[in-house]
Amino acid sequence: MSQFNRRDFLRAATAVTATAVAGTMAGCQSTSASQPLAKGKSVIGLIVPPMETVRVAFIGVGQRGYGHVKHFCHLDGVEIKAICDTHQEVLDRAVNLVTDKGLPAPAAYGKDEYDYRRMLERDDIDIVIISTPWKWHAPMAIDTMESGKHAFVEVPLALTVEECWQLVDTAERTQKNCMMMENVNYGRDELMVLNMVRQGLFGELLHGEAAYIHELRWQMKEIEQSTGSWRTYWHTRRNGNLYPTHGLGPVSQYMNINRGDRFDYLTSMSSPALGRQLYARREFPADHERNQLNYINGDMSTTLIKTVKGRTIMVQHDTTTPRPYSRHNLIQGTNGVFAGFPNRIALEHGGSGNFHQWDYEMDSWYAKYDHPLWQHMGKEAERNGGHGGMDFLMLWRMVYCLRNAEPLDQDVYDGAAWSVINILSEQSLANRSNSVDIPDFTRGAWETATPLGIITPA
Repeated sequence: MSQFNRRDFLRAATAVTATAVAGTMAGCQSTSASQPLAKGKSVIGLIVPPMETVRVAFIGVGQRGYGHVKHFCHLDGVEIKAICDTHQEVLDRAVNLVTDKGLPAPAAYGKDEYDYRRMLERDDIDIVIISTPWKWHAPMAIDTMESGKHAFVEVPLALTVEECWQLVDTAERTQKNCMMMENVNYGRDELMVLNMVRQGLFGELLHGEAAYIHELRWQMKEIEQSTGSWRTYWHTRRNGNLYPTHGLGPVSQYMNINRGDRFDYLTSMSSPALGRQLYARREFPADHERNQLNYINGDMSTTLIKTVKGRTIMVQHDTTTPRPYSRHNLIQGTNGVFAGFPNRIALEHGGSGNFHQWDYEMDSWYAKYDHPLWQHMGKEAERNGGHGGMDFLMLWRMVYCLRNAEPLDQDVYDGAAWSVINILSEQSLANRSNSVDIPDFTRGAWETATPLGIITPA
């Protein structure tokens, strides 16, 4: 590795990872929103030299990661160089997926939990896609940037305030991208609403609602492998919003969070935690491990966020109760409102003009406000799939930006701000729902940062 000392990297990586994993498992007690001194330059709008070919490696290919490998096999201008997973079966499956497409076989890593570091020593990798259990996200992203590569991380980006600051500091010091891959920002509806907002359809924005309401009790039956084998335990460790980013990401982009406004403080409440214990009693033998757990995470978590400009955002989390899926995706302005699940709109000026009744017919709105990015790549995204095409479109856009020397649509500050709601909601709940300050991870740069525009790919 030219201009890179392997021994120094491994020494630094070991220290950083050990500290970050320990912090994740122990949790975070600090409620301070104070700003550590910057150790580098802001990465808002970071542009890196154009990459003729984006050379990619993957850490974690069991479920989400396998889908990412599949999509990268269909993207132009990329080379899949290496794949790492500690489960040999899924590692072999991912490698075979690449070769079955007629592409060169990627190098395989996975002899132990830290074999990904050996992969990071390679000098033929530009970006790393991290799709591992949550506790590994921040440590692996930090190690990736320290090795001179760009980190692209599944949600959430981090699990503690300290981890968020470590990620920000590392990105600023190394001048590497660290993007949390919030795929919902690339959904057709979310992109259309962003376009509507930018064109002033709703007037001045006042309030948003975001959610992850998705019944996932069935994951408790995943005992040895798959998401439920580790995600179930978070319902026994933390009482708060465990997964805020899917709904919050789009609403934050509508409101220019970190780019003209920012989160100021929050307050949070949770309902009783009943559903998972009842499910365990019904679905597992009385002496089963799932019936020995103490489920403490409230079935419905509700957090209210206040922004510096006075706007409000409600964020909800519920993966337990029997009800239809929803991300809410509501944005209210002085001229009207859009809400999702199902999509509907009501305006004082424009449309039918009758804001007392919802307009559920979306075809005319798509025809007028479909985002240029979806117009350009929507059919291809739907053809390749991944949550209706949003996954493919997100990965395509990432590669497009890297190959064309454009800033990414999401940065480390976004990932930190959206993810930190997890731990801060727990802190508020533990203190009778009193408000908790939300750190300014941009260190004031939000005041002059340029809002995300309506991009039109060439």
